[in-house]
Amino acid sequence: MARTRKPVVEVRRSQRRRRTVSAYRDGERVVVLIPDRFSRAEEMEWVERMLARLAAREDRLQRSDDELCARAQRLTARYLADHTRKVATASVRWVTNQNGRWGSCTPDDGTIRISHRIQEMPDWVIDYVLLHELAHLVVPSHSARFWDLVNRYPKAERARGYLEGISAATGLVLDD
Repeated sequence: MARTRKPVVEVRRSQRRRRTVSAYRDGERVVVLIPDRFSRAEEMEWVERMLARLAAREDRLQRSDDELCARAQRLTARYLADHTRKVATASVRWVTNQNGRWGSCTPDDGTIRISHRIQEMPDWVIDYVLLHELAHLVVPSHSARFWDLVNRYPKAERARGYLEGISAATGLVLDD
C-alpha cells in the first residue's frame, strides 16, 4: 500500500494580513500565509484546512477523460433523455489546444472536446459547458431549439454569467 507523504509546510505570518488565509504550492513544499495574530492552535487548524483545499484543487485538475465521459452520460440521461440515440455516440475528452473556446463539438462524428482551462472551475460550470456541447449533437446551430435544450439545465444562466465574468477578467475574447 502506497503512503502519501505529507508535504513540507512553510507558514508565513503577516502583520498586514487581517483575516484571510491562503496557500500555494512552491515546488515540493506548501506555503501557507496567515495573520500574525493567529495562535499556534489556529495556525495548525488552518494549515490542515489549506492542505485539504489544495489537495481537492489538485484532484480536480486530475479529472480524466473517462470521468468526463461518465459525466456526459449522466447529463444526457438527465437533460437530453429524449435524444439519447444522437448523443450516445459521443466521444468526450479534455484538450489543451482550445484557446478561443470553452468546448467544441463536431456533430458529424460525435466528438466533443472540452478545454482543460475549465478543469478547475466549479462542477456546475463544467456541466454547463459539457451540456452545451452535447446539445450540439442534437442541434448543430445556436438556434432557439438548441437554447431550449441547453436551458433545461437549471444553472445554465448562472454558468454563462460565470464564464462571461472569467472572460472579462482575463481579457479572453471567445467565439460563441
